[in-house]
Amino acid sequence: MTTVVDLAYRPRKWQQECHLKRQRFTVLALHRRAGKTELALRELIDAALRNRLDLPLFFYVAPLLKQAKAIAWTRLKQIVAPLVMHDLATINESELWVRFNSNGAVIRIYGADNPDAMRGVRLDGVVMDEVAQMAPTVWQDIVQPALSDRKGWALFIGTPNGVNLFSDLFYRARELADWHSALYTVYDTEALDTQEVARLRASMPEQSFAREFLCDFSAAGDAQLLSLTDIEEAARKILRPDQFEWAPRILGVDPARFGDDRSVIMRRQGLATWKPRIYRGMDNMTLASCVADEIINWKPDAVFIDAGNGSGVIDRLRQLGHEVVEVNFGGKPTKLRFVNKRSEMWWDMREWIMAGGTLPNIVDLKQDLAAPCYRFDLQDRIALESKDDIKARGLPSPDIADALALTFAMPVRKAAELMPGARSVQAEVLHYNPLDTSVLDYSPIG
Repeated sequence: MTTVVDLAYRPRKWQQECHLKRQRFTVLALHRRAGKTELALRELIDAALRNRLDLPLFFYVAPLLKQAKAIAWTRLKQIVAPLVMHDLATINESELWVRFNSNGAVIRIYGADNPDAMRGVRLDGVVMDEVAQMAPTVWQDIVQPALSDRKGWALFIGTPNGVNLFSDLFYRARELADWHSALYTVYDTEALDTQEVARLRASMPEQSFAREFLCDFSAAGDAQLLSLTDIEEAARKILRPDQFEWAPRILGVDPARFGDDRSVIMRRQGLATWKPRIYRGMDNMTLASCVADEIINWKPDAVFIDAGNGSGVIDRLRQLGHEVVEVNFGGKPTKLRFVNKRSEMWWDMREWIMAGGTLPNIVDLKQDLAAPCYRFDLQDRIALESKDDIKARGLPSPDIADALALTFAMPVRKAAELMPGARSVQAEVLHYNPLDTSVLDYSPIG
């Protein structure tokens, strides 16, 4: 005798659309209170009941186990309660799993705060809820390999929160086979009362509402240095030659630190920039030759190189007779409101972008610029997020943006404008008077 159990799921239109369009890997950007956890649990239950492989296993993962228990575990038990009543499912409260007795399929609840608990398994499917708040290694090093044996699927759901693993997966899904991404705002789902939405929009900061309810990845996070909106605007601008040719030519060079980092050479002249030269796996001597070629052909008025990773490049260029200025990212800033030189350079670069600076339309550069957050230390100084912390969030080292930031190491004059008796651009840079605002090399267009 067949037992029919109604699990009482009547998906909204947007939920039904998500179920129908789901691919092996699906990334859904959803506003707060949209019903994303309900959607995810129903996907897990449906996949578990239909699976006919040997001992199917599915995970639901939230950033914290406590969060997973409060949001997903309680609701999962409610949904499967009719199955338990008919002896079609079993609940294990202590280990947080549900087993379906017809095929032995199991759904387990985990928190990304204890990733080692998920190691060494073979997964048929997983839901990663609020993936923007998880350490990227949970997906990259633990969950993704576990899906390989039986080509399991993954559903990523969450609300945008700036540039991180979630935003990276969302945009990359548009270009990859077997991937799908979709975005639903509060006006798409109709999950909230229209009057309540109007109240929220009127009472919340514009950026917060855009992030939380319009799923706007470009809306800057609370501590994000640059928003994607400002970066995109800078990438769309076009300058006439007379708007930048009067300014000094400055070269920024950021040599790679590790094997997966990039060595970058970046040109800037006033409000204008050009497509960077990007290299991977290049040794210092070869990079020095590339920089020397750039110096000879472009004839910059100043060359700034990251001293932390580029000492070999700097020494070789000086042996070749080129004058370059080494910059210590962790060194003392000119302005006391910053923790270090890198924080100061990035902030000056931010002001340059806001003042009308233009950018090459390169995805990697835009991601680099939007990646860092900042904070204030105990002395109320501005501190930019470190490269290592950015990489810990699953984003690449912002090498291209660091090369551009180096062009703001200190103001520069064109060689023809040097004071009488000055012998070199480097001498002018090193003896620059910070109170002399006449030498600033950029100004707003207008």
